[in-house]
Amino acid sequence: MKRVAIVGRPNVGKSALFNRLAGRKIAIVHDQPGVTRDRLVAISRLGKTPFEIIDTGGIGAEPDPDFAEPVRLGAIAAIETADIILFVTDAKDGLLPIDKDLAKLLRKTEKPVLLVANKIDSPQNQFLTSEFEAIGFPVFAISAEHGHGIPRLIEEIESLLGRIHTSNPTAPSIPNQHQIRIAIVGRPNTGKSSLLNALVGEERAIVSEIPGTTRDLVETPFTFNNKHYLLCDTAGLRHRSRHKTSVEVFSAIRTEKAIEIADLCILLLDASRSVSSQDKKIAQIILKKEKATVVAINKWDLIQNHKNSLIEKFRRDLFFLYWAPFIPISAQKKTGLKNLFTHISKVEKQAKQRIGTGELNRLLQDSLQSYPPPIRSGKRFKIYYSAQVLPKQNTPFSPPEIVFFVNNPHLLLNSYREFLLRQIRSKWPFCGLPILLHLRGKLSQKNLNQ
Repeated sequence: MKRVAIVGRPNVGKSALFNRLAGRKIAIVHDQPGVTRDRLVAISRLGKTPFEIIDTGGIGAEPDPDFAEPVRLGAIAAIETADIILFVTDAKDGLLPIDKDLAKLLRKTEKPVLLVANKIDSPQNQFLTSEFEAIGFPVFAISAEHGHGIPRLIEEIESLLGRIHTSNPTAPSIPNQHQIRIAIVGRPNTGKSSLLNALVGEERAIVSEIPGTTRDLVETPFTFNNKHYLLCDTAGLRHRSRHKTSVEVFSAIRTEKAIEIADLCILLLDASRSVSSQDKKIAQIILKKEKATVVAINKWDLIQNHKNSLIEKFRRDLFFLYWAPFIPISAQKKTGLKNLFTHISKVEKQAKQRIGTGELNRLLQDSLQSYPPPIRSGKRFKIYYSAQVLPKQNTPFSPPEIVFFVNNPHLLLNSYREFLLRQIRSKWPFCGLPILLHLRGKLSQKNLNQ
């Protein structure tokens, strides 16, 4: 698929244009310069032929000195792999020396460059584009925020792409709806971006020891054993009281959204640090969203002794994810990654497992007899019938759903509920998958007639 890179200095509206071309809000848009750091990729389907778009961090200025060089290298990589370059400027600011320097850099690529004069919010401001014509690139006046001028820009992009033989004939295209979404989540600085880069074999996300480096949701195609995945690197989730800016708040919202739409979550822990309260809160978010989960313990290369006992300690600390596999890995050394995805494949196979109704009922009745539920208000919880039902959403990692037809759902204590779930898992482990349990009370004759 042919590629279009969006480049420019900070705060000219590159991410707003990226979102406009993508048809959805992917990149965080904010007045603060330097918000975008990683390269973001999506498909634009606004024209007749889809094409890949790449959003990059602002180059030519240093609003965030700690990330200036990684951002610049990421933008250069996007330019080198692109077929067309959209050079975005701020028409209201006019032509700045930084813009002229960037124009010289882009001219050396000998690739088609379209100068996009952004923030032309009304026809009366069209005159603001005149000084940009001196640079020598075709100028397109647009408003990324309001959509003005976008159809003409799309028309020109399609015309140019139609005359270009792509420089990336073997490059993987952006995933479609059939690809499996995997969200890499965890608290800041556990190595989420390092894991993404190690898996895809290139520096797609900026890696830094500074917590909170990743802000946007970085989506990258990845193939393992001929199965196609969409890896989603997310911003590290920290406690809400520690969010210093609105950008961090938006990042946290995007991360929680990524968990919600993911097929499976990789919860990343730091082997060199104990499980924190924030690790537990993130795990609870995953549990609440009822997601298939694999726990990856990163930085395993730093651990020299007592490795087995350390894994058991992580399991005890995250006891409510006892059904998830805990896999030691090192993103930096690229060890354990094959084992990680081998377990992910096993989780997918487990999701396809179906329990025989007769076997399930016999196991539950034996459990009720060997360890009867406690009496509440003079009554004891009873299960009349049980069965595994088809999931509400049939996805590759849909959790198993089981229905109990009971005398009174309110008689079931949480402790006894957990006992029954563990009894089910003793025969059908459903490794990496939560079991969704639904209780159906006895219906009255009136309800049955209805």
